[in-house]
Amino acid sequence: MSDALDAHYRQVAKAMILDGRVVPLLGAGVNLCGRPAQRSWKRGSRYLPSGGELADHLADSFDYPERARDLVRVSQYVSVVLGDAPLYAELHDVFAAEYEPTPLHRFLASLPSVVRAREALPRDPYQLIVTTNYDDALEHAFDEAGEDYDLVSYIADGDDRGKFLHRAPGADAVVIARPNEYGALSLERRAVILKVHGAVDRRDRERDSYVITEDNYIDYLTRTDLSTLVPVTLAAKLRESHILFLGYSMRDWNVRAIFHRVWQQRRRGYKSWAIQRAPEAMEQAFWLNRGVDIFDLDLDEYVNRLERAVRTLAEPAIPS
Repeated sequence: MSDALDAHYRQVAKAMILDGRVVPLLGAGVNLCGRPAQRSWKRGSRYLPSGGELADHLADSFDYPERARDLVRVSQYVSVVLGDAPLYAELHDVFAAEYEPTPLHRFLASLPSVVRAREALPRDPYQLIVTTNYDDALEHAFDEAGEDYDLVSYIADGDDRGKFLHRAPGADAVVIARPNEYGALSLERRAVILKVHGAVDRRDRERDSYVITEDNYIDYLTRTDLSTLVPVTLAAKLRESHILFLGYSMRDWNVRAIFHRVWQQRRRGYKSWAIQRAPEAMEQAFWLNRGVDIFDLDLDEYVNRLERAVRTLAEPAIPS
């Protein structure tokens, strides 16, 4: 198993650095990366909340009456009983707090400089990173590293509901009205962070966007096909890359549904990988049926080993 794992880390590192053909897809579990096991989230914490911790927080804040506390269900309750405004206000307060980027966020933010140090660059030297999280810790990690990025996030309500919003460095946000004609994004220029469930907006809370309630997901899944709603360059990248699932469980049915069409349209056999601790038999079968190799590993360990593989691969190209 050790030899197989070593080979896996080398394969992923090469696909990332030499080919530019890995799309990391980040779920709520990445927020636990680097957090001490005994630490739990509460308001004022320096660590981001997990999905379960956020569900508990909303349930306690809004007197949710049931014992089972699923985030989607709790959010639906708040929306129905009190309206979307109190839910959005509470989510903004949670996600507009200051949090430390995780080791995974910082690793991803370090990759552009590693790639640029090489003599031969891949066709797309910069990464597309997809996340279903609402926080901006990944953006903070890129800011800390001095790396520019394009931010593309889903609009969950309002007149532009169902479209994506693009914010380029130093520019005003632009609604992507015609994805198949939108040419302002290029992975030859800088990384793209694609937030498929919306995001907090520190500059303007009116632009906050959260796909989080049951009604949100129903609306999202009936109107959203990522292959047609995101700009063509990003849709092509999703179809023609390895996908590295981090912080996901296949109990996240919404993720299965969102990417179902993307998997259907993948014309070539790009192997993908999922890192998940103690997966259930059903989850293992689901991943394998979609050509996704699953690794039963702790995410902290995985990020540390993958970063070492990247550094080893890049050492000859990095000036001393």
